[in-house]
Amino acid sequence: MEQLSFSTSQKSRSRVIASSGVFQIELLERVGEADYPQLIKISKSLVTEYGEKAILTKSTIQKYFNKPGSLPFIACYRNKIIGYIIGVPLEELSQEPWAQLDENFGKGNTLYTYAFVIQSEYKGNGYAKMLKRVFLSWAKKRRQIEHITGHVVNGISAQFTGDIRIVNRIDNWQGTGKSFEYYRRDLTPEQSSPLKNNPPLITRA
Repeated sequence: MEQLSFSTSQKSRSRVIASSGVFQIELLERVGEADYPQLIKISKSLVTEYGEKAILTKSTIQKYFNKPGSLPFIACYRNKIIGYIIGVPLEELSQEPWAQLDENFGKGNTLYTYAFVIQSEYKGNGYAKMLKRVFLSWAKKRRQIEHITGHVVNGISAQFTGDIRIVNRIDNWQGTGKSFEYYRRDLTPEQSSPLKNNPPLITRA
């Protein structure tokens, strides 16, 4: 408990990856305590679709956002967090039966899209697409990562671009009463420039 308290009391540290006017996307290297309330608030908008388990807590933020191997990005509008996307190593979800059944479990080559959300009032401006594009681009730069997976409502993955396959379908996902599909996106490695690999470091208050 003391270690968790020490960790969350630090300031957030991130790097700006993309920006357009007052909007920017940051790669989080560490989430600090000041950003917890906004991240938790945003996560509540996922409840209708994904159920109560989608609500972030200090524990899950610490576990997934600050976990080595994770790939967390935040979307900011006028320096306020309005959304996020986070990929976590599939092996971090070992407590989930569906994760253990994935043919790539244990290979260290798959990132699971733990959460992806933009606040409703900021939708329709292309912010979500930009956030997703940055996430996929950076995942491709990780040589060991070959796949991105995730759960979405049935039919949604058909709207995705790229090499997408539906691995499984689950009725009443997480008690939501909805049918979800577990998809896998195969990645093509991307060669990046030194500048993109080392964007400027910033510290959030």
